[in-house]
Amino acid sequence: MSGVQVLVATLQQNIDELLERMHLDSSAVIVNQCDKDEVTVRSYHEHDVKIVSISSRGVGINRNTAILHSTGDILLFSDQDIVYETGYAKAIEDEFFSHPEADMILFNIAVGVERKTYENLKWKRVRWYNCGRYGAVSFAIRREKLLESRVMFSQLFGGGAKYSAGEDSLFLKDLMDRGIKVYASPVIIGREEEGESTWFKGYDEKFFFDRGVLYHQLYGRLAKLWALRFLVKHKAKLCEIITFAKAYKKMIEGIHAFK
Repeated sequence: MSGVQVLVATLQQNIDELLERMHLDSSAVIVNQCDKDEVTVRSYHEHDVKIVSISSRGVGINRNTAILHSTGDILLFSDQDIVYETGYAKAIEDEFFSHPEADMILFNIAVGVERKTYENLKWKRVRWYNCGRYGAVSFAIRREKLLESRVMFSQLFGGGAKYSAGEDSLFLKDLMDRGIKVYASPVIIGREEEGESTWFKGYDEKFFFDRGVLYHQLYGRLAKLWALRFLVKHKAKLCEIITFAKAYKKMIEGIHAFK
């Protein structure tokens, strides 16, 4: 086993500063969206780090580029605001070794209280009906299984795309639809540094419309029911500016728009 390889999505970053800030201690592919197109390789803490500079935009393009340049046995998706725990690579390898039934494992990334949506408290199977709660930075997958599935990230969803978020949820659902066995682990491998989001601009009309489009893709005929469930469960947080009725209306518009 050649071990864990971190696939980092970045935007106009200083690579030296990024490597130190993230505490990377494994091989990595860093796709830096900037104003040039080139590929370089360097050694960092005795690990090979490939830096792929691209001039195109969109998180889906970024992550797909990283996949195409990957070589590790286990691929861990990441962002520029993640700081890893000491020993994260071994912890990930140990989980995969202990659970040969898992093609993909979703790990815990610690976040601030306001950003926290879900935490894995025990080892369990992930299913279609709860795949929408996990972010890409929790994803670790056996590279061989990913390549066999032929699944890639959508370029319609996520930062820099037409619809503001959801590329990670769609990626996860597509993998499960292809037979990839996904599990959630209680192991914490890192934390997220608080900062301004590149896509989230508040719970405005676009947020709810885009969420409706996403729910149509994720849940099909159950999209309206899942939209209502989502709003009821998070009403206090989501509907401070836009009313519940208007938020639901925009989600329904999004659901119908993508049909």
